[in-house]
Amino acid sequence: MANEILSDAVLVTQYASGNEWALAQLIERHKSRIYSFIFSKVKDRDLSDDIFQETFIKVINTIKKQNYNEEGKFLPWVMRISHNLIIDHFRKQSKVKFQRDQEEYSVFSKMIDSELNIESSMIAGQIEDDLHTLILKLPQDQQEIIRLRLYDDLTFKEIAELNQISINTALGRMRYAIVNLRKMIDKNQIILND
Repeated sequence: MANEILSDAVLVTQYASGNEWALAQLIERHKSRIYSFIFSKVKDRDLSDDIFQETFIKVINTIKKQNYNEEGKFLPWVMRISHNLIIDHFRKQSKVKFQRDQEEYSVFSKMIDSELNIESSMIAGQIEDDLHTLILKLPQDQQEIIRLRLYDDLTFKEIAELNQISINTALGRMRYAIVNLRKMIDKNQIILND
């Protein structure tokens, strides 16, 4: 068995059935790409180590709870988990900074800002919902490109590597996705800005 090259999907299934060796193989196979990806975003070894470990804790928990259903796309799924953890880290950092900055403002300016922000966020939320609904109407490969580029904030080079396609193919899919979205936005008369 050690000489066979087992697919990620087979290893995930084996790990879900209790084979710890399978998880070790998955980590060994993908650790350098995942760690490099994390480090490229956070530029800190200790933080990269923490996020890498947190990523695999989430992977383990998801597989053990039988919630994994990415159908052979193990690496993109793990990269998405690590990317979300990176975003969470930066959100926490900016929240702490924002709270410090906010102490300088008066109560009055906070009240005005919060009223404007509630209305703006409601409008933005509605636009986001409309756009999300339209994205779900795109072909699967175009949905995937939009999600990875806009929501997961991956570069086209990273998207190409994850999906094992050329950068030109990734760019082409994004172009078709945008063209299709524009057509649907016009057809549904959705206004994306004031």
